[in-house]
Amino acid sequence: MNFDQARFSRDDVYEPLLSEKDSTTVEVDADGVLPDDLTRDELTLPALSEPQLARHYTRLSQMNYSVELGPYPLGSCTMKYNPSFTEDVAGDPRAAVHPDRSDRTVQGTLGLLHGLQEYLADIGGMDAVTLQPPAGAAGEFTGILIAKAYHEARDDDRSEIIIPASAHGTNFASAAMAGYDVVELPSDEDGRVDIEALDAAISEETAALMLTNPNTLGLFERDIVEIADMVHEAGGLLYYDGANFNALLGRARPGDMGFDIMHYNVHKTFATPHGGGGPGAGPVGVVDELAEYLPSPMVRETAAGYEQYEPESSIGKVHGFAGNWLVLVKAYAYIARLGDEGLADASAKAVLNANYLASQIDLDVPYGPFHHEFAATSGDRDAADVAKRMLDYGVHPPTTKWPELVPEAMLTEPTEVEDKASLDDLAHAFNAAYADSDEALETAPSKTSARRIDQVSAARNPRLSWQSLGDEE
Repeated sequence: MNFDQARFSRDDVYEPLLSEKDSTTVEVDADGVLPDDLTRDELTLPALSEPQLARHYTRLSQMNYSVELGPYPLGSCTMKYNPSFTEDVAGDPRAAVHPDRSDRTVQGTLGLLHGLQEYLADIGGMDAVTLQPPAGAAGEFTGILIAKAYHEARDDDRSEIIIPASAHGTNFASAAMAGYDVVELPSDEDGRVDIEALDAAISEETAALMLTNPNTLGLFERDIVEIADMVHEAGGLLYYDGANFNALLGRARPGDMGFDIMHYNVHKTFATPHGGGGPGAGPVGVVDELAEYLPSPMVRETAAGYEQYEPESSIGKVHGFAGNWLVLVKAYAYIARLGDEGLADASAKAVLNANYLASQIDLDVPYGPFHHEFAATSGDRDAADVAKRMLDYGVHPPTTKWPELVPEAMLTEPTEVEDKASLDDLAHAFNAAYADSDEALETAPSKTSARRIDQVSAARNPRLSWQSLGDEE
């Protein structure tokens, strides 16, 4: 066995932990064991001791920014702090129940799932809720499949879904994946749904209108009752994208506005962790007329206890078992801990924080009055450059370049968890970065562990392996 250990460093590449790369190349004699096309002559493996490995990952963690260190004001993302007590609840060994066990042996589990169904239905003004979808986008797709099943059961073959131009990209994707043509709806001069354009877009082909309320500018759709009536009169359904539900939590319900279907982003509204790929949960609520189409299984309470069942005209499964159980446990714990008063307080503070922060920054906010988030414009400065410069002031920047209705947009949502001092720090970073020189903006960030990258090259030629670090081009 021959070992070839080497440490790599390159002056022209800023990789703060590159010097810690260490590898071992091992010659392998596999003659006759496997076919030649399945073997190789040598194998390169990491060669680190346990202390080296522990220190490497500890240093790496210290370079990362997290919601435990400061605010994440990403607009339309609702990056709440994830309270640690929900981790303790989900980590209880008694929650580790195999999903194939019989209903009579998991009554506690089914009781929690049923309780969460009831919580979400009441909060959203819906009649029934499925917990199965594993993410918000999956919830969207599930909701559109439910709408499709509803129309097909009535021999009403509709082909179009109307979506505002400012909607989340997943709305367009969900509609297209379900086989619908997308009709894009422009905004009016105030940033809300253009009623005249909606009237022109609605037809006998309209299966649904997908709407976020408040919308991605943080604006409440004041004509929502009229909008609902217009869609329903044409035989369509009104779908609520729950991305911005945190602004209304405990104070207004989509069901009371006329929405027929909604999905809940539990990672936004109910403080479960944001995914990074998962696991997540995107429960879907419907009015009574659509309940028979919900995915299977659902949980109901009977005289003998709780049981799982399949709705009469179910669209089938969209995920394994009852959904991502431990994520649902965290959402249940959060709702139970806050209660009605706490949930209403969360939305009030989310709106207050957004409005206070906007009042403290030098950037213009062209649309209002807004609720939980606002879209500032950096004017003749590049929004991405301003955002990168904000990193040098020790804060995470907002979402940039979207929605496109605002030029050089900086979509900002501080959530309810930040106090005045935190918001003042954010405002200082906004103003300092915005006022910096062109040179400072074009070279930012300069104080972070990872510096400015060539985004085009990174997208076209990604380095996805530790082995490629330090290699010459």
